Amino acid sequence: MAKIRVGILFGGRSGEHEVSLLSAASVLNAIDKTKYEVVPIGITKDGRWLTAEHAERLLKGEEQADKSVRSTQATHLRAGDPEATPGAAVLARGESVVVPPEPARRDAGLAPFQTDANLRRAADRAINVDVIFPVLHGTFGEDGTIQGLLELADIAYVGAGVLGSSAGMDKDIMKSLFRAAGLPIVKHVTVLRSQFEQSPKKVHTLVESKLKYPVFVKPANLGSSVGISKAHDRKELGPAIAEAAKFDRKIVIEEGVGGKKNKAREIECAVLGNDDPKASVAGEIVPCKEFYDYDAKYLLQGSEGVIPAKLTKAEMKTVQKLAIAAFQAVDCTGLARVDFLMDPKSRKIFVNEINTMPGFTAISMYPKLWGATGVAYPELIDRLIQLGIERHEDKKRNQYSR
Repeated sequence: MAKIRVGILFGGRSGEHEVSLLSAASVLNAIDKTKYEVVPIGITKDGRWLTAEHAERLLKGEEQADKSVRSTQATHLRAGDPEATPGAAVLARGESVVVPPEPARRDAGLAPFQTDANLRRAADRAINVDVIFPVLHGTFGEDGTIQGLLELADIAYVGAGVLGSSAGMDKDIMKSLFRAAGLPIVKHVTVLRSQFEQSPKKVHTLVESKLKYPVFVKPANLGSSVGISKAHDRKELGPAIAEAAKFDRKIVIEEGVGGKKNKAREIECAVLGNDDPKASVAGEIVPCKEFYDYDAKYLLQGSEGVIPAKLTKAEMKTVQKLAIAAFQAVDCTGLARVDFLMDPKSRKIFVNEINTMPGFTAISMYPKLWGATGVAYPELIDRLIQLGIERHEDKKRNQYSR
């Protein structure tokens, strides 16, 4: 029986480029090589697609001859930094571009756009796979753009489709869908960068008329807590909005759960499936900083993941039920991690956001939550690939003309 050919797509143009490399390295290490033929495909930060001859070796974490990586200074670098992560280093330099092995068939694939004179060569250069696992986080990977490309190429892929991905990335649209589905969400205001630049005082007044401090200020379209700030008063609000506006034209401002005296508990739940999704046990993040920002996630030691979360049986069931409802509200498929905020005093639970391609290293919360639920990491990868193929096969039943 022929192996299923899986393209592991990693890197990308977003600020989560290095996180993607770490996720891809874990997938490449754990995927069942007896069942799948793996084609690693990298995207540089400037958007170039690479199929590096030594990408798999580097992303598996094997050492290379590069002295900058082997130096003792590397021990002082953080995981995900280009010089600390071999895969990140090679993509940052754009090295070693080759074409993947020639497949037995060419009925589907991605090929560079070429002139008519070069069409035959374009076919030879196609990336031919049965399914793509887009281990891409954030902009241009988790927002529906790469999903649209794969739909046009008629290639099966892991994860949410165009709508689920784009809705799951845009926190403003996401919250509108959550509200329409009757899910509990925190009070929030959405403003445009142009509104803030033209009249910052009006924006301050709007926010303060709707919300109470402290507030969290976020770019609407970004992940890994990049560009997020906590504003305790008006003095901090302006700089927080300006920071978020560097990353997106839409800024979402949320009222802090727990108020000034209490810090919200951060609960996470993993969802897996297509039309009949299932939820994992819930876990809790105890950040080493005031909230779980990018530094607390990836650069600083001390943040703790507690699995299962210390919840009552009823609270655990509520979180799992809400996680599935949030998954369905944005028309998600495959996988997602749903994040919650819990008021430590009233114990009220709010759906905060959904991540349609969460961090996927072996020690990331999504795989760990499923591990605690009885689904080991290699099995999880296998299920996701099968769900992607299943979704693609189901879509083939659609008619696109009369």
